[in-house]
Amino acid sequence: MKLIRTEDAAGQVLCHDITQIIPGEFKGARFKKGHVIQPEDIPVLLSIGKENLYVWEKKPGILHEDEAAALLYKAAAGQNIHGTEPREGKIELIADCDGLLKIDRRALLAVNSTPQMMIATIHGDLPVKKGAKLAGTRIIPLVIEQEKMEAMQAAAGPKPILNVLPFHQKKFAIITTGSEVFKGRIEDKFTPILEQKLAVYGCEMAFHKVCDDDPAGITAAILEAKDAGCELIFTTGGMSVDPDDRTPLAIRNTGAEIITYGAPVLPGAMFLVSYLDGVPVCGLPGCVMYAKRTIFDLLLPRLLADDPITAEDIARLGEGGLCLNCEVCHWPNCGFGHC
Repeated sequence: MKLIRTEDAAGQVLCHDITQIIPGEFKGARFKKGHVIQPEDIPVLLSIGKENLYVWEKKPGILHEDEAAALLYKAAAGQNIHGTEPREGKIELIADCDGLLKIDRRALLAVNSTPQMMIATIHGDLPVKKGAKLAGTRIIPLVIEQEKMEAMQAAAGPKPILNVLPFHQKKFAIITTGSEVFKGRIEDKFTPILEQKLAVYGCEMAFHKVCDDDPAGITAAILEAKDAGCELIFTTGGMSVDPDDRTPLAIRNTGAEIITYGAPVLPGAMFLVSYLDGVPVCGLPGCVMYAKRTIFDLLLPRLLADDPITAEDIARLGEGGLCLNCEVCHWPNCGFGHC
């Protein structure tokens, strides 16, 4: 550090806090260590009695915390994300739209394994709102070697660590199955629940058909929905192991690629996800109708953001896959679906 006249300090970086005391009004740090002195700060500093200041002396290969924070932000922030202004080596990442937060967990671990810097995020693969805080970055010391930032950049890789994938308002189909509904013995209460859940994302039902338990009829209805231009297809009912539950067979007979039938999530263990020429076809277990939150709530945001679901993704849901059915639901701000 070096000592300079306050009147010459614009653009310099403070090496220590500057305390201001206004009797009966304020006592505390008026300027904090690491603050970049602005021209308008100089009269305030002089009024505090600071004719001279200790400031950081820039050296080759050494970065101020805010300079380094900008590099860390560049490695972290991707699609539909902006950052706050650097302050004390910190930048916060903010969502620019409603969407699905995706995090490269490998790159995040690599950066956080690099000394003297950190990125803390909320959980990925969950819906976020425009303006939501997604992450905070921090350079730990006041100054840091440039070579450490270069090591961070190499560890993070060429792609951003965080992205927000925007939701798409899709046309969806519901194929209601079960002889009890088909023959009018009970009311279809499943379809209204799904309509409500998808309406939250601005989606509208474009196709609905009620089928009995004949798998050929269910298969035909799924293919009809696809031909009608539906971008998401859901079947309700017939997903258990009872002899009359033939919906998984019907989905398979469409030629769809079955990603998984069964998932380590409660509620939602009998869930099926598949793709038919790129169109998601999902078999929904009965719990989606009566449970407040299920595997459907975890995966619907991914379907609406065109984020392909793999068998590994489903298997990973086991950690955090148990919903505690809290009396007051706080999802997604809870442990359900976080892995």
